[in-house]
Amino acid sequence: MAKFAKGDHVSWNSEAGRVQGHITKVHEADFDYKGHKRRASKDEPQYEIKSDKTDHIAAHKEDALTKLKS
Repeated sequence: MAKFAKGDHVSWNSEAGRVQGHITKVHEADFDYKGHKRRASKDEPQYEIKSDKTDHIAAHKEDALTKLKS
């Protein structure tokens, strides 16, 4: 079951350092992301997050994310 929900404000590590953004999609089934197949399930969901600063969309597993206070 998903730990985070659409709209949650989260942060994660990237090559450029710590990034913050809002979850735009929660995937609980396999999906295509930028031409690559990503694995997801109800037990191991993945999240699409829109960066607050650049509007870049990233996809991450639950354990890569930290929930921030809104």
